[in-house]
Amino acid sequence: MPKVKTNSSAKKRFKVTGTGEITYQKSFKRHILTKKSTKRKRHLRVDGKVAAANTPFVKRLLRLR
Repeated sequence: MPKVKTNSSAKKRFKVTGTGEITYQKSFKRHILTKKSTKRKRHLRVDGKVAAANTPFVKRLLRLR
């Protein structure tokens, strides 16, 4: 029986916290930062949390379920 593989793109994009929440890095913070306000860039630094509606799907990609 072959092993079930974890989705490679998902394991690079998501991290599981100690409390079991799934976090990700927010987009729009890579380049063209001069036109973006400091407030906007500051809010993009904080990790995002996967919404409750998407959590089962992401857990399935990460083979946590």
